[in-house]
Amino acid sequence: VQLQASGGGLVQAGGVLRLSCAASGRTFSTYGMGWFRQAPGKEREFVVSINWIGRNIYYADSVKGRSTISRDNAKNTVYLQINSLKPEDTAVYYCAAEALGSGSRVDRAYEYWGQGTLVTVSS
Repeated sequence: VQLQASGGGLVQAGGVLRLSCAASGRTFSTYGMGWFRQAPGKEREFVVSINWIGRNIYYADSVKGRSTISRDNAKNTVYLQINSLKPEDTAVYYCAAEALGSGSRVDRAYEYWGQGTLVTVSS
């Protein structure tokens, strides 16, 4: 599986951003998908995940209530929308695919990673 994340950019605080992650391969619909982020000087952290069928979704407390993950298995794409962006949301955002399909919150559960897309939130 190859993953291509897109949609990052410079956004003002309070704004909205929608990230996309396009996957290659016919087995996308069986994979759990996750978004992680890494801010400058910090370790990579979990943001949100969704299981293969889209029924189990986990959000990190830092984005809960202002973000939405969704997947379109027909388009082999997973989306992440974050509303009410804050400067602390500034990071490189990575999408990842997990063969087990559960949508883990743990990064080591994911076998495939996209290249990352930079999100910068200005105050």
